[in-house]
Formats: sequence, C-alpha cells, structure tokens
Amino acid sequence: MEKEPRKLVFRSTTVIFLLILSLIYFDLYWANVISFDQWKKYCSNSETIFNNRKIINETLEENQNSLDFLFSGLLAGEDQSKLKATGFACNTAVYSVHCVAKQPVRIDTRTMTVYVPADLPVQETVMKPYARQEDHNLLKIVTPVKILHGNTTPPVCQYNHEIPAVIFSSSGFVGNVFHEINEIIIPLYITTKNFQSRVLFILEDYKPSFLSKYSKVISRLSSYEVMNPAADQSVHCFPGTVIGLKFHGHLSLNSSDVPKGHKMHDLRLFLRQAYNLKFSHVSQIKRPTLMLLSRRTTRRFLNEDEMVALMEELGFRVIVVARAKAISNLNIFANMINSCNVFVAAHGAGLTNELFLPDGAVMVQVDLIGLEWAGATYYGNPARAMGVHYLRYQIEPEESSLLKIFGRNHTVITDPRSIHDPLGKEAYLNGQNVRINLARFRETLVEALSLVGDSTL
Repeated sequence: MEKEPRKLVFRSTTVIFLLILSLIYFDLYWANVISFDQWKKYCSNSETIFNNRKIINETLEENQNSLDFLFSGLLAGEDQSKLKATGFACNTAVYSVHCVAKQPVRIDTRTMTVYVPADLPVQETVMKPYARQEDHNLLKIVTPVKILHGNTTPPVCQYNHEIPAVIFSSSGFVGNVFHEINEIIIPLYITTKNFQSRVLFILEDYKPSFLSKYSKVISRLSSYEVMNPAADQSVHCFPGTVIGLKFHGHLSLNSSDVPKGHKMHDLRLFLRQAYNLKFSHVSQIKRPTLMLLSRRTTRRFLNEDEMVALMEELGFRVIVVARAKAISNLNIFANMINSCNVFVAAHGAGLTNELFLPDGAVMVQVDLIGLEWAGATYYGNPARAMGVHYLRYQIEPEESSLLKIFGRNHTVITDPRSIHDPLGKEAYLNGQNVRINLARFRETLVEALSLVGDSTL
C-alpha cells in the first residue's frame, strides 16, 4: 500500500517537469524569438573567438614580417646579416650613417636613449641623426642619440605604438633650402617612403619653422603627429626603429643603393602630388615663361634690368623673384616655378627649386669663377636625372667683380682650384657679383628657347 503513493508522486513529478519544459520552450520561442541560426551562432561562438584570435595573431605576424623586410631593405651585405642575427645594425657610408633595430625597442625621450634588448653584452653606440656626417662643424649643433644594445634594464614603458619610429634631426643649415632638401627631405623620403606613412617621426632639434615649411611633404610620409622629444619627456615602446637617414648623394636618388628602387622620377611625382603642382611637362605651358632668380646680397646680377629686357625681346614672359618671403613659402613658390619652362639663376641654394620644374624644362646656371665644380655637382648633374635640360653659362673674368679687386693675373682669377677656404669662400661665394655679357648670354637663351619652343608652340 505504501508503494502506490510513491508511484503517483513520481508520475506527477514527470508531468510537472514536462509542463515546465513546454512553458520554457514557448517563452523562448515566442517572447525572445531566438532563431535556429542565432542558436547555432551562439553555440559556435567559442570557435569564432578562437578563429578570431588566430586571425589576429596571423595578422600581427604578417605585419612583423613586413616590418622585418622593410628594415632589412635599409641595409646591405654584412650589415644586413648582422641585423638578421642580432636585431640591430648600423650602416656606415662615406657621407651618412643610420642604424636599424628590427625588434621591439624602448625610446626614452628624456635622455634620447634607445634600448634594444638582446641576449648579448651591452654595446653602446652614440650617433648624431643627420644625413651627412663629413661636416664636423655642422654636427656640433646636432643632438646625439645613445643606443644601448644588449642585456639592459630599460625604464618602464609609458606609451605603446604599433608602428616603428624614425629619429632624425632638423638641425644643420636649416633655413637654407639646399641643405634642408638635400640633407633632410630627400633622405627622409629615401628612408621612409616604403613604410607607406605607417611610421612615427621623432624630430631631434625640433624646429616649428622647418615643420611648417615642409608640412605637405612630411604629412605624406607619416600619418602621425611629429614628436618633439624635448617637449615629450617620456618612454615609448615601438616594434622597431631607424635612427638617422639614408643619403644617396647631392639632390640624388640611386636606385641601386639601399633601399633599392628609388628613382628621381618617383620623387618628383611625389612632390607634384604633395604640392598639387599643375604641370608635369613643358608642353602644357602655352607661352614660354622664364623665371629669373634675383639675388640681393652676393652673386648679384649687376645688369639685371638689361637681362630682363633681352629675355622679353626673345619672347619670354619673365618672372623676377627675389630671395625673400616668396621663396621661403614653398607652398606658393613650388607652384610658381612649376609654371615656368626656363629657370635662370646664379650658383646658389635657390637652384634647388629645379626639383619643381616640369619635365623638359631648362635650368640655366650662371657659373661664377671658382664655383664650377660645386655648380656641376650640386645642381647640374642632378638636373639631368630630373628630366630637366641643363645649360651652363660660364662667365669670363671680365664679367666678374673679382677682376677689379684682384687684377687679371691674380691666382684667384687664373687658378681658382689652388685657392682654399677661407679665402675661397669669401672671394667666390661672398664677394663676387657678375655683369653678364648680353651678346654671349643671348646665345644661351636662344638655345633654351629652342629646347622648349617646339613643345609650347
């Protein structure tokens, strides 16, 4: 008799359980409307999380492999092998030095110390991150960077970055367009272009005027705000770094030098895009237009008005630009010179602006006494690589103001190569003006007109 009630209780419990289960089902189905696909997705969520983590890890590995490739491309030979073996190496060329760390580093901007960890005894390298290293007087004003490579105890990281850092200096001859472009802008392009803007610049000897002048170039090479270490004063972690910039030569890019493949054509296209320049070839300029760069201190044209009259007589529209604010504002001046198919100037930094001339244009350099080598090395030879015709007007002693100072038979006139600084610099660069022989100069202008005339008619 006692077993029957137990049966009833068991049966009742079963019915109640089934009833509750049915109510739960209907509540889930009708109230929450959970579809089969959602349920399936929920059930596979753990697998999705696992796969996502796998994808993230693979992406990070791919990014690191890509960075390794870019870092390795900045070195060659034994330096590249050393980088692969130890994660750190420096390239030492005739004129430039740069170091590469292709592994996580810490940069303490309070002391400008770069910590590169490795299972090696600590080695200290001190370098000045400027592209040209042969001018020791110039390097005196460049702030050094200390690199500690090996078993070190770096300070605690305060900021983490997913992109590498490039450390360079804006010291040197800042304010001189030749040195700015030759030793900072072009080397910066060479060193960082392949990173496709995924790099952060740490600018030693930070100068706001420099950043403002070249903002359009710098912002295309890096998508990140330039760091001023003197104002930052903290510790940053990066997946790698480059200290210093690669130099290929005066206003030059050498496609066979590391990082390989860079060409002057690519740089000029980059500059046209950065400054939104209108003309890529002189054929797009309908009227022959000549820019005369007028100097107001040394190396002046003493008969400038007569030169302009001659140019206009030959059919040129002439733009005379003095070396003042117009030239320092590169955003404006780059477009001005890009609208010209002939550019005339005495030897000097202003000739650097040949970079902005359209293809097929003509650059006429007035070569003064004692400056022939510099004229060809710094501006003449690079012009040809730019796709710009180069014409050299070599003055005669009678056209130079030095003739009256030293006399026709003085060594300054007869053998400039034997004159060394400081006399050479004072005489040829700082103490020389020129009165152009218009008859001789006319021949040069006619040749320039013939080179661009067919394209502009």
